Amino acid sequence: MRDVVADPAPESGRPAAVTHVLAKAGLDDVQTLTERLMSAIFTDNPEWTDYSPVPKEDLWEGCRQYLERVLQVLDGEVEGSDRDDVAGKIGRRRAEQGVPLEAMLRTFRLGGRVVWEALVDRAHHDGADPDALLGVATSVWTVIDTLSSALSTSYRNAELERLRRDDQRRHALVEDLLAGRARDTAFAQRTAKELDLPTGGAYLVVVAEMIDDSGFALRGQADALGAMHFRSVWQVRADSLVGLVALEQHHAEQAVDALRPLARGRVAVSPKVRGLAEVGLAHQLALTTLGTSAHGSAELVTLEERFPEALLVQSPDLAQRLLDSQLGPVLELPVKERDMLLETLAAWLEENCSTANAAVRLHCHRNTVLNRLHRITSLIGQPLHGRTAYVSLSLALSAHRLKDGLRT
Repeated sequence: MRDVVADPAPESGRPAAVTHVLAKAGLDDVQTLTERLMSAIFTDNPEWTDYSPVPKEDLWEGCRQYLERVLQVLDGEVEGSDRDDVAGKIGRRRAEQGVPLEAMLRTFRLGGRVVWEALVDRAHHDGADPDALLGVATSVWTVIDTLSSALSTSYRNAELERLRRDDQRRHALVEDLLAGRARDTAFAQRTAKELDLPTGGAYLVVVAEMIDDSGFALRGQADALGAMHFRSVWQVRADSLVGLVALEQHHAEQAVDALRPLARGRVAVSPKVRGLAEVGLAHQLALTTLGTSAHGSAELVTLEERFPEALLVQSPDLAQRLLDSQLGPVLELPVKERDMLLETLAAWLEENCSTANAAVRLHCHRNTVLNRLHRITSLIGQPLHGRTAYVSLSLALSAHRLKDGLRT
């Protein structure tokens, strides 16, 4: 360490001058101070041994740069700033290495103690004015606070950047799953590990529409499933929320029952599929199922509940032809008569073609039901009885409801 030349001028006793002189001398002994800080770290901050991504040489160099910067600021060679580039660089690097911010702040304080003790020793050796040391102490800890602020800002910015990168990567992985890329076994295994999902086993895919600017048709779904120990991943897309739900030891009905009360708009659940390899197929089935719900409705539907409607949604042109061929003449009637006949036909089919039961349901006489059914028969020019007629008419009614509901 360089000898401090005594200056008889009064100014040399001022705290700022004393600080500059002591810090300038300390710059010549940074190597020794770094060794002291390294020793203090592993004595007072032993968890540093847990941070394996930080090689000892890297830690040593970071400590040296930090101590040098503290002394440079105290010497007046560098202006102190909460945007200091040295402290900022250390903060970014340690954030990337996974060192907790609290550990870094403790390390900076330890460095401040090492500097302060070194300056005090030098001051005593040189016979500096004891009163001036109070000003030196203030300067030292002001610099430590300033550099700690720079460290914290840089560290948090680096964490935000990392989180954004992680989110972008997770988003890309889920998009690849929905596109069917998990048929590649290596990709499926790697993705399962990154998303904390099983590679095999049964999955459901959930699709919830965006209902307004405030959110989607499902809210609180991750917590509800997590409470039942389901593992799930949720992806926000341009116009929908998509969820991958791993069933593992659970039944699909348990997940559906947990989600159904949360529906605030249209929500659809795919049938269960095998492993991540079939998630792309499940997503397509869930989208088809979502199309069977009318806009404005608030319901969760499964494909099993909507197979006929899903078939119609899958083939809209064929559904229109079916509707025209089975009920075309009825649909051309005035609205009041049309709706009355369609309501009667639906009630009759749903009551297993019982005119008596349909009459009770419609609050009219049995003969009224018969007359309306005869009217329908004469309009469409084909009988209403028989398996083919029942299936065709039921599908045609579903196509009409679906088309009318989706148009509203």
